[in-house]
Amino acid sequence: MSTSHILLGLLAPHPLHGYELKRAHDQRLPGARPLAYGQVYATLNRLVRDGLASEAGQDRAGGPDRTAYEVTDVGRRSLADWLGTPEPPAPYLSNILLAKTVVALLVSDEASARRQLSAQRAAHLARMRELTAVKTAPGSTVAEVLAADLAIAYLDADLRWLQTAADRVADLRLEVHR
Repeated sequence: MSTSHILLGLLAPHPLHGYELKRAHDQRLPGARPLAYGQVYATLNRLVRDGLASEAGQDRAGGPDRTAYEVTDVGRRSLADWLGTPEPPAPYLSNILLAKTVVALLVSDEASARRQLSAQRAAHLARMRELTAVKTAPGSTVAEVLAADLAIAYLDADLRWLQTAADRVADLRLEVHR
């Protein structure tokens, strides 16, 4: 994830100060790891240093001076390049679900491995129901619905994989214990 480019994108419509930028990030990217204020300000400093953003003025709304930032022309070109570049698929699979399944086959009997897969399936289905409720809740934002759609798609893929793993438990157990 490119925090710099995400912040540039959030600044693109109009100048924001750091506090507003952090709130915009957390609101527009629900389900993403929230940014720390320190990370926002450190990233803003780098964006200004690299000519991708500039100070757009200061205000004092009943507190300390707050500096607003805006995207420069160089920053807009960098953002357009980033958006126009497809993300490469991850070269390695790093998934705790895979690791737990393989370890369960190493240390458990077939019935225990199947119970582990079944329990995981139940947890995934419960989370899918929660996310579906978010999607259909009155007042859900488009960003919340999109985040729920993405999470549901990942859970659906995991469920298909869990079924494949369950279908192969006996073969995998034999292979592991040769």
